Amino acid sequence: MKIKTKLRLGLGVLFLMILALSLIAAGYIYALKEDTENILQDNYKTLDYSRSMFLAMDEIHAGPKAWTGFERNLKEQQLNVTEPGEGAVTRKIAGHYNALKKDTDNPQLPVLIRNDLAELTRINMEAIRAKSDKALATVRSAFIWIALTGTVCFLIALTLLINLPGNIGNPIRDLTESIQAIAAKKYAERLHFSGKDEFGELASSFNTMAEKLEEYNNSNLSQILIEKKRIEALINNMHEPVIGLDENKKILFANEEAVKISGIAATDLLGKSATELAEQNDLIRALIREKEGLHGSMGNPAAPSLKIYADDKESYFEKEIVDIMIVPTGERLKKCIGQVILLKNITPFKELDFAKTNFIATVSHELKTPIASIKMSLQLLESRQTGDLNEEQKQLMSSIKEDSDRLLKITGELLNMSQVETGNIQLNIQSSSPYAILKYAVEAVRTPLEQKQIELVVHADEQLADVKADMEKTAWVLINFLTNAVRYSQQEGRIHIQLTSTGEGVKFHVQDEGKGIDSRYRNKIFDRYFQVPGSSKTGTGLGLAISKEFIEAQGGRIGVNSEIGMGSTFYFELAKA
Repeated sequence: MKIKTKLRLGLGVLFLMILALSLIAAGYIYALKEDTENILQDNYKTLDYSRSMFLAMDEIHAGPKAWTGFERNLKEQQLNVTEPGEGAVTRKIAGHYNALKKDTDNPQLPVLIRNDLAELTRINMEAIRAKSDKALATVRSAFIWIALTGTVCFLIALTLLINLPGNIGNPIRDLTESIQAIAAKKYAERLHFSGKDEFGELASSFNTMAEKLEEYNNSNLSQILIEKKRIEALINNMHEPVIGLDENKKILFANEEAVKISGIAATDLLGKSATELAEQNDLIRALIREKEGLHGSMGNPAAPSLKIYADDKESYFEKEIVDIMIVPTGERLKKCIGQVILLKNITPFKELDFAKTNFIATVSHELKTPIASIKMSLQLLESRQTGDLNEEQKQLMSSIKEDSDRLLKITGELLNMSQVETGNIQLNIQSSSPYAILKYAVEAVRTPLEQKQIELVVHADEQLADVKADMEKTAWVLINFLTNAVRYSQQEGRIHIQLTSTGEGVKFHVQDEGKGIDSRYRNKIFDRYFQVPGSSKTGTGLGLAISKEFIEAQGGRIGVNSEIGMGSTFYFELAKA
């Protein structure tokens, strides 16, 4: 029998039994409703009329109100005769009442009327008892039939609950396990379903597929082995260290260069868990570490190079992790099956960089002395004790002073950058007030602001928390932002400074109304020696690079938002103290 037929038959029988149960219950409930309504409409009203007439008889000599009440209830009772014998008793009450109206002094007539009312009450009470017994019998009959029908429904549902999930679920479970075995390349797996239902047909198709896969796998095994050896030879002949990991961080391959720098024998490296090896080997731990995240709580610096001591010398490598993504056959979503770690030897470049940094530091340091001497000589020339100068001499001195200031600034930036590159930067991080940093920076740029008649608009949240910062270097960054804003702002323009709380820290914004930065250059704006094409070449291109190093060294982050024609907003954020 087909599975669809089994489901229809079982669920159909259960549906019919539930429908029968519902109809039986509804029928008996309706019958019980009729019985109770008869008691209320037929007998209860008569009892109420009788009670009212009893009370009227007690007050019959009190006045016309009692007579009116008795007549009204008697008329209502005459319209509500529902039980055998009730009509005769009602007529007797009416006859005795009419006689009483004619002879109000007759003492026997009230007694007869009360006896008639008592008889009317007895008839209706017996009728109520009989109808109550009938309703009880209806309830008992309903209970028996509902219980029988419910038991049959329960047995059918229990049978379906026990058998149906197993009949459908067990073959699906076996099929799932067999599919997983095929996915694990166990092509000898087969399904054994008896019967001629859908599962039997599915098992036959599955077994045919497994046989063909097994045949295909056996026929291509030798070719796969040849390709595997070719790939291994290619990896081993690479001059850069290469390590391959599967999705569980198990080392699949490592060329000779990787084995050499790791200091672990190839037999102890291949097939082992990189996570376990990382507990004892610092290099493996650095290699399998994912791409560097945030610096501290903020910031996002580039991953540093790896310094490895091998072959009796220090070497520097850049790590690159490549995720190997594939789309499994028959699926749509990509799946990561491992990673390849590539190490690029950058030792020659590092050596050149160190030589360049040392040269710049030496030259900058040597230049500061003669520049300082030039500035001192200019101060002496400006003194009246050396004599008065004519206008041409004053202009010449002013030009020399500007050039010496510019040279001094350049040498200072070069020295700062050499400290950053050599790791000799000294930070005095302590709890600092954002308002003090702002005040220091604003005072430093007041003169160039006044020269270009630029309005400085300051917006600072109230009660900002102190930040963890080197106040001098943080103020240097803010001064650099403001100096750049002044340089690129129009005469009589406006510069906005905003200090806001971000929950984790305090954010400093400097917004100018200049021409803005093209989107092509925004990602390079903090690179060393970079200057936006078309801008005035008045600096070294190191100010923003040094600012970035200063802020990130303090655990902060720095960035820029800019659009052509909309000005630029440079910002940095520092954590709360």
